[in-house]
Amino acid sequence: MTARSGPVPPDADDRRAVEHVLGRPLSRTWPAGALAPGTRVTVVRDPDWDGPWQAEFPGTVDATGAPEPNTHARAFSGELLYWVTFDAPQYDGDGCGPYRKARIWGRYLRPGPETGG
Repeated sequence: MTARSGPVPPDADDRRAVEHVLGRPLSRTWPAGALAPGTRVTVVRDPDWDGPWQAEFPGTVDATGAPEPNTHARAFSGELLYWVTFDAPQYDGDGCGPYRKARIWGRYLRPGPETGG
């Protein structure tokens, strides 16, 4: 167990785990024009294939790490990757999961999900 001198942001443990896996620190510098932490979003499916998630669902952009440029060969120019915490655990298009959060390509995020009453 680790001693802590005060409250730890909920994303701090996730950040440490991801940094360990990646072998590098996650950026904390938020890019201009990026969705802000705390922004409510809907994670959407791709219209051209069966994925990347089994369903569309709500979540919140979180501060595990600042959005970073998507360097994948199929990324759009200027596309960012965001950490999103899901309202409920989700399965990806391959049936893996459930996941409580993930790094999501910007093209699959729409600000402001409908919230049930």
